[in-house]
Amino acid sequence: MFSEDKKFGIRNIAFIGMSVALISVCSWISIPSTIPFTLQTFAILLTLYLLGGRDGMISILTYIILGVVGVPVFSNFGGGAGVIMGPTGGYILGFILLGGVYWLLLALLKRKLLVLVLVTLLGMVLCYSFGTIWFSYVYSEGSVTFWQALKICVIPFIIPDLVKMALALFIDNRLRKIFSK
Repeated sequence: MFSEDKKFGIRNIAFIGMSVALISVCSWISIPSTIPFTLQTFAILLTLYLLGGRDGMISILTYIILGVVGVPVFSNFGGGAGVIMGPTGGYILGFILLGGVYWLLLALLKRKLLVLVLVTLLGMVLCYSFGTIWFSYVYSEGSVTFWQALKICVIPFIIPDLVKMALALFIDNRLRKIFSK
């Protein structure tokens, strides 16, 4: 039901719109912990799993464009180009790399659980890398090394992001079973 259609129609647009809304709402939900985190990554992954590469990528790009033009879709109800130019901007833009890798590799490989996990992990590594480089060299203008930024911006989020990935895969699997009946 959710896999990519060759044609692009009203159904695709509706799912993309719902996914952009889901990503936005999940970006606002902050889970308190030692270092608080949002459910944004969860929504990005669920969108890719459910909609596939093309429509998932359109959802990600639409979400980012809405945020850049000022719609408060980012965490803490943030919006505007200033958010992208800020410390987390590279990670937000890194979602494009995640979506692009997902789209490309799933077009080449058969959709199986192991493939989904490996492709997602590769995409997350690219997203983390881009965001960390952004934080180190664009935002902090080199005053924070890559390794310092990795310790601050990535390492505390690895386990929560793996949990989000597992939850997104579980929900994708359940919904596919429900809608395939």
